[in-house]
Amino acid sequence: MKLTNRKIVVAGMLGAISIVLGISGLGLIPVPTMAGNVTIMHVPTILGGVLEGPLVGLLIGLIFGLFSFMQASSPLFADPLVSIIPRLFIGITSYLVYAVFKKKNKNLGLISAGIVGTATNTILVLGMGVIRGYIPFEGALSIAVIHGIPEAIVATLLTLLIGRKFTR
Repeated sequence: MKLTNRKIVVAGMLGAISIVLGISGLGLIPVPTMAGNVTIMHVPTILGGVLEGPLVGLLIGLIFGLFSFMQASSPLFADPLVSIIPRLFIGITSYLVYAVFKKKNKNLGLISAGIVGTATNTILVLGMGVIRGYIPFEGALSIAVIHGIPEAIVATLLTLLIGRKFTR
């Protein structure tokens, strides 16, 4: 995979948005549940994967994961295996799904990328939380429903609206 000037610029811009979301707290919204936060920080990661491919998505996912780790409000996210590693896969899965569906229908590709990117984040973070013993399986299911569904709706809408303006 070649890192073109365009990919570097898009990664820089979306990475900067992730940094602003992380520093300002706008990307990690505190809530009184075991997860600690509802997030929209995965949206730039999804867009990075969709717009410029898996490498750019991975880099933005790394930024997202690092901010989640640095701003950990619970022991769950103070563990880099929970807060960083799962976020690396968001842009990759979003890219793969978008690449499959965009040939038939770009909007379907964007919608699918938003859903799959959010599901990747939710399933991998909560799954790792269960594996590492931070949360019980039942708690993870509850968080997935309470946080995952609203996050998927917001991410899908943002991915569709923003992605339509910037995809080729």
